[in-house]
Amino acid sequence: MRGEVLMLGGFVLAAAVTIALVMPPSIDPASAQWTQTSSGPLTAADRDLLIKVRQAGLWEMPVGQYAETRAESQRVKEVGQLIMKDHMKLDLITRQVAAKLGVALPDEPNPDQQRWMAQLASESGPAFDKDFANLLRAAHGKVFTVVAGVRAGTRNSEVRKFAQEGVNYVMRHMALLESTGLVDHSELPEAPTPSPAPPVALAGEKRRQA
Repeated sequence: MRGEVLMLGGFVLAAAVTIALVMPPSIDPASAQWTQTSSGPLTAADRDLLIKVRQAGLWEMPVGQYAETRAESQRVKEVGQLIMKDHMKLDLITRQVAAKLGVALPDEPNPDQQRWMAQLASESGPAFDKDFANLLRAAHGKVFTVVAGVRAGTRNSEVRKFAQEGVNYVMRHMALLESTGLVDHSELPEAPTPSPAPPVALAGEKRRQA
């Protein structure tokens, strides 16, 4: 009986070794998400940037046009036109970079953006002015963190150049929207809380020890 158990154990061990040899090594999920291109590695974050900028244009171009007929404020009308024209230029750049890097782009805004479009399409006058300025300003604040993060860390030279363009456009649009005087900054997300700094006394002690 003991011999049979030992023999069975030997077969199990041999089978395990065989499986380990023939099975492919496990793939790191992070490394599986990037591909090599002539301009450097292309990561999931790089692709996500192109997709988010494309979708931003797909809703901001139409609502910029809404401003021409639905806004009461002359400044909101002007800002809407400027943002619409900027996004037409940026959308062309986005599609060119995506084609070069082999990134598939969406043809419609995301569900949140579609809801914002429907909301603005149903408004006019002061209500439109207020919601236009605040919806777009909040959306630009969110996409800015994405663009800036990729600009800071991408290893792809094409994406780095594109992200720099994106940073410039987003900062310009935030300033334009704020120039309407209608942005409620108290409703915008606060900056992340920084990590606690070490106590002053402890920091001084560490310097003396060094």
